Amino acid sequence: MSETGNRLRKLLESPNFDPQTYVKQLSQQSDGDRDLQEHRQKIQNLADETAQNLKKNVYKNYRQFIETAKEISYLESEMYQLSHILTEQKSIMESITQSLLSTDKDETSKEMQAAFPKETEELKQRTLTSLLEKVEGAKNIMDTPGRHLVYNGDLVEFDVDNMSPIQKVHAFLMNDCLLIATWLPNRRGTVKYKYNALYDLESFAVVNVKDNPPMKDMFKILMFPDSRIFQAENSKVKKEWLEILDETKKNKASKDKHKKEEEVPMSPVRAEVSTNPFDIDDDEPADSENIVDLSLEWIQELPEDLDVCIAQRDFEGAVDLLDKLNEYLKDQPVTPKVKELRAKVDERVRQLTEVLVFELSPDRSLRGGPKATRRAVSQLIRLGQSTKACELFLNNRAAAVQTAIRQLRIEGATLLYIHKLCNIFFTSLLETAKEFEMDFAGNTGCYSAFVVWSRSAITMFVDAFSKQVFDSKESLSTAAECVKVAKEHCQQLTEIGLDLTFTLQSLLVKDIRAVLQSYKDIIIEATKHRNSEEMWRRMNLMTPEALAKLMEEMRSCGISFQQYTGDDCWVNLSYTVVAFTKQMMSFLEEGLKLYFPELHMVLLESLREIILVAVQHVDYSLRCEQDSEKKSFILQNATFLHDTVLPVVERRFEEGVGKPAKQLQDLRKSTRPVRINPDSTTSLV
Repeated sequence: MSETGNRLRKLLESPNFDPQTYVKQLSQQSDGDRDLQEHRQKIQNLADETAQNLKKNVYKNYRQFIETAKEISYLESEMYQLSHILTEQKSIMESITQSLLSTDKDETSKEMQAAFPKETEELKQRTLTSLLEKVEGAKNIMDTPGRHLVYNGDLVEFDVDNMSPIQKVHAFLMNDCLLIATWLPNRRGTVKYKYNALYDLESFAVVNVKDNPPMKDMFKILMFPDSRIFQAENSKVKKEWLEILDETKKNKASKDKHKKEEEVPMSPVRAEVSTNPFDIDDDEPADSENIVDLSLEWIQELPEDLDVCIAQRDFEGAVDLLDKLNEYLKDQPVTPKVKELRAKVDERVRQLTEVLVFELSPDRSLRGGPKATRRAVSQLIRLGQSTKACELFLNNRAAAVQTAIRQLRIEGATLLYIHKLCNIFFTSLLETAKEFEMDFAGNTGCYSAFVVWSRSAITMFVDAFSKQVFDSKESLSTAAECVKVAKEHCQQLTEIGLDLTFTLQSLLVKDIRAVLQSYKDIIIEATKHRNSEEMWRRMNLMTPEALAKLMEEMRSCGISFQQYTGDDCWVNLSYTVVAFTKQMMSFLEEGLKLYFPELHMVLLESLREIILVAVQHVDYSLRCEQDSEKKSFILQNATFLHDTVLPVVERRFEEGVGKPAKQLQDLRKSTRPVRINPDSTTSLV
């Protein structure tokens, strides 16, 4: 770089550089425009050089950037592995601690019970009686024999939805139930609390709530479909509540199990023989009660295990437990105990169904595609509710498709928007069909529901399609391209055996008929306007390029045009006839893209009306023109329309539709140019 360039660089890089001051000084020192141009060129050269140096530095350090990114990626993966190892170690340590604490507690409790069994129970009963005297409305709780106090303490109840404190409560845990009492604002004597709720230990599940400051030291009690959240005074009290609740529930389940085992007789009871044949049915249940063994540990804990599975969203585990119970009770007689167990299980099945229904509701997140619904759908099918699963699955997918269409950005270019719309809709429809076939493979009765849903979905698609294509008054060529794109995407569904082409055509036929008739009227009006200004002169395109372009356009339409071109860029046809030919052939091509069998007569009649306008004008001109030279030129144009254009229209229509157009053939035969009088008159017959 020159010395002047170095000085300029240092000046621009100085921290005190002021652009306005610099420009003022430069304007005062320059002699004219030439100096300013030279200075501008120097600054431009300096900018180019700086950009080049910056680019070289980027290329030079590019490898370092890549290596640094790789190192960061390696470090991130190692940190993830380390975090996973620490989490596993923490869980192992917690499990060891819990097992040691539970072992010590079990041994201590056994020793205490062995030393003071009766005194301890009596003391707990007296303590419970004295405490319940402080609770308003809890006089009848001690009516149950053997009920005694296990643990009690103050808690704060929080709202489940917004996690705001509701009230202060006092909880009484007994050996078979849990009493919740609220504090009285105005105490009356010894009464401090008011009865709120009483829960049997088998009717609820206890779930630990993870600390999320400032919300901490909380646990949840699940009584489906309701739940309540309580906060302990500190983490130690919370831990005691969780441990004692779990231990008390286990003790009650164990006592109930031993009690039922004692009720089973040690030796079979011999039934009395009766000669009455109608007494057989009455004896069977008494004998069969000894056959169905409901004292197994997994059956006793089944309702509680189902509650836990539902709370932890372990739907597969819950359904597995239900299948296991159904398999165990299969072909077993129905006894009162079995009915009681069935009633408890049916309530859990209803709760599980409600949760699965909520999982499939459109209010949930619709992301993840059809596969995200597979888990809930499969469990509903296993529960024997395939019809409900089908309905919820299809409603979920309809909401997802509708949301995707609504979120699609409306671009300025209509064809671009239609490409995106078709891609989103038909891809979603294809994925939904594949997922439906996978989930409901063994339920053929649901396929009719999917077909009905597909028709409603295509109706929703056509509404969005027509609003953008037809309501916005797009050109015929744009509308034809959009319909072509929609038909091509619809054909992709045939690979899975789903053909919605007829449905799509029947929904679009009304709009397409309207747009064809609208553009037919536009062409007729334009042709009449040109006819009113017709001078019947040869067409001069001025340049060879324009002539070559016109010949290429005619060739693309299938029209032989070479014989009608003259010297020096002249065309031996009038401007009106050439423009009419181009417009009609364009209308024919776009109409064939829009063609449905239902539109056959609409397109055919539109072409016939357009051709008649041009033919009638040529016929009128032939009859009225007196100049023989012009009459010869008009006849040449009529011959071009009859011998060249109309056969191409007939052939192209037959190729696009698949059958000949008899109306167009009759029109061409009825309008052949003939010379009525060789000396004077010519006409189209």
